Amino acid sequence: MSKRPHTILVVGATGSVGRFVVAEALKQGYATRALVRNLDKAKTLPEGALAVVGDLTDAATLDRALAGTDAVVFTHGSNSTEEQAEAVDYGAVRSVLTALGDRSVRVALMTAIGMTKRDSIYNKENHGRDWKRRGERLLRASGLEYTIVRPAAFDYNAPDAHKLVMRQGEHPSNGGVAREQIARVLVDALSNDAARHKTFELLDTTGEEQADLTPLFAALQPDEPAAADAPGDSENLPLSDEPQRVLDDLKRLTDYE
Repeated sequence: MSKRPHTILVVGATGSVGRFVVAEALKQGYATRALVRNLDKAKTLPEGALAVVGDLTDAATLDRALAGTDAVVFTHGSNSTEEQAEAVDYGAVRSVLTALGDRSVRVALMTAIGMTKRDSIYNKENHGRDWKRRGERLLRASGLEYTIVRPAAFDYNAPDAHKLVMRQGEHPSNGGVAREQIARVLVDALSNDAARHKTFELLDTTGEEQADLTPLFAALQPDEPAAADAPGDSENLPLSDEPQRVLDDLKRLTDYE
């Protein structure tokens, strides 16, 4: 049984999912830190959360936020240009891994459903899915304990759909899941051995939410050691075609050679 983390840093803490993660982490009894760009952003945080200032795209600003932290939850995201997708969706993962150095933490990373559908409208707009996928690859190869959650559309679940579904492989990129439930899955994964080294899509279906998520985590196939992608992912973004700066990051931060 893995040791339960004590102190969690939430990246993207004031965002539409991050604020629910902060609340869920506090509810579950964790010492909870919220990474914010400035203290004005901290005004919206739940009572009990500790705001720490840092720039998620600049590793040099993250030392104070990470000091004494033994878990990180990523809920950040960008919806603008490709430059911002690289700087934020990918850059946040790179920056945190860089700042951590050889320290070991448990990580839960939120990306998005349809991660390998490169011809989707969501990816064509700014290649955001590609950059999130590269962030996943950095984390998989980092040697850290992790869980990667790819949620469906936020709050697009039907009023009677609260039963969580975790799936792997290629599926239509539709469906929805409540933000509070995404937060619960991310926080629960930090202390559940059955969630280790697993990547999955998350959505809701008709029914009541499960009290125990262990059977759902346990039914998933773990990522292959040192694999770039998750089980069932299309091999349509080969490492040989990656930009040199991404390959340099993989070589510097991970076990890739």
